[in-house]
Amino acid sequence: MKNEPIIPEDGLVSTSHSTDAATINWFHSFQLPDGRSIEGVKSLDILLSEADIFFGDDLCGKTVLDVGAWDGFFSFEAERRGAARVLATDHFCWSGSGWGTRQGFDFIHHNLNSGVESLDVDVLALDPQVLGQFDLVLLLGVLYHVKDPYGCLEAAARMCADHLVIETVTALASETLPAMRLYKPGELGGDPTNFWAPNVPALELMLSNFGFTRIEVSPSPVSRSHPLNQGAGGFLRPKVKKDASHRTIIHAWR
Repeated sequence: MKNEPIIPEDGLVSTSHSTDAATINWFHSFQLPDGRSIEGVKSLDILLSEADIFFGDDLCGKTVLDVGAWDGFFSFEAERRGAARVLATDHFCWSGSGWGTRQGFDFIHHNLNSGVESLDVDVLALDPQVLGQFDLVLLLGVLYHVKDPYGCLEAAARMCADHLVIETVTALASETLPAMRLYKPGELGGDPTNFWAPNVPALELMLSNFGFTRIEVSPSPVSRSHPLNQGAGGFLRPKVKKDASHRTIIHAWR
């Protein structure tokens, strides 16, 4: 991972919007103001359901940092829901070797005439002394892709003045001690860039270490077999397979 942010003189990454939408590998889906639909890997219905969980009722006047924004659905949704300032950051998808690029973000940014700011920067290089802190920090679908999940979560926490939202793969649901599972290359979802899945006690302990005093955990809407959907008792349900993984949403407040 690079440890230095890529920051042009004006502080923002320049955008190009001449690309045809049909030539872009889309992960996020969008409905454009002119009626056009963009179908990505993740459906618009799921994205909107997640956004309701991530954002709650009111973003008016708040500042939002979206770490690992990719196509930027949640950055643009935060802007639509009234955030005063949104900064979208990414490096792996925007400048890395994966199949994703920042072309989708630039295309949507132009078509929405958006005021969302963007910066190509690795998560470990995020610096509150340079960028300031944000009321709400989003770390969605990032934690299992990094080789140092503790350092990654700590870096996101440094940027957070109040509220941090994490969406990640979790594992080891029946283990009550804080623990993480390390996957062999390609074992998790066939993706060799998936490395770690913490359990919920590990996430809670890390967040407590980083100064968060209230933590709420819920299942992702895409994870119907999640232990939290199996009634009282949560993560200690006998029907949960020992090697199962789930997608989990964590809200943490200072």
